Amino acid sequence: MEEKNTQGGFWETVRIFIYSALIALFVRTVFAEPFNIPSGSMIPTLLVGDYLFVSKMSYGYSRHSLPYSLPLIKGRLFYEEPKRGDVLVFKMPSDNKTDYIKRLIGLPGDKVQMKNGRLFINGNMVERQSEGEYVMRDDSGKALRFKKYTEILPEGVKHSILEASDSSMFDNTEEFTVPEDHFFMMGDNRDNSLDSRSIKVGFVPKVNLVGKAKFLFFSNDGSAAWWQIWKWPMAVRWKRLFRGIK
Repeated sequence: MEEKNTQGGFWETVRIFIYSALIALFVRTVFAEPFNIPSGSMIPTLLVGDYLFVSKMSYGYSRHSLPYSLPLIKGRLFYEEPKRGDVLVFKMPSDNKTDYIKRLIGLPGDKVQMKNGRLFINGNMVERQSEGEYVMRDDSGKALRFKKYTEILPEGVKHSILEASDSSMFDNTEEFTVPEDHFFMMGDNRDNSLDSRSIKVGFVPKVNLVGKAKFLFFSNDGSAAWWQIWKWPMAVRWKRLFRGIK
């Protein structure tokens, strides 16, 4: 009897584990998925070490909504077109597996161009207002200085951007015409972002959209190693916790 109870307890534990894994997989696929920020391309909106939730419901579902992009969904189901200014996660078009996070700048049919550091959409220069200087430090502790602006997109969405100068690599581009069912993405750290201005990224097909970045739930400045428990409280960016993403 004791052996039977032991075996029953083991299989009950296995069953609970399987159920829990399936529920977690369902939530991650249908509702929200956590992501972390590994690069500075979206500074000042998102910092390296930020952890955020991405809504999988916002734009409907494609195969990229599934683990490992399993080809079980053709096209997009329950599709709702994203809005200009949304911060969203997508799969890199060149490999269909690398996650990128950028801001949506160009909708299907739009004409997008950079001229001397200024963004033009459909021939109109997008307004930007100076916010002064933005200073951050590199890995060696050297201070890096940028100009910070509030950019106001055509529909009125406001967000902050950084410019190191108005004459960097992607500050003067050709005029891009966004194809049907594709989008033009840009990072808020304009001179330090690999985005749709580069042939390596290009236009992003709607099937590659993963979800909309909703809110930060954790942020770590990287000053504490995983084993330095006594430093953890000082490494957390407490003011960034539980903030919405605009």
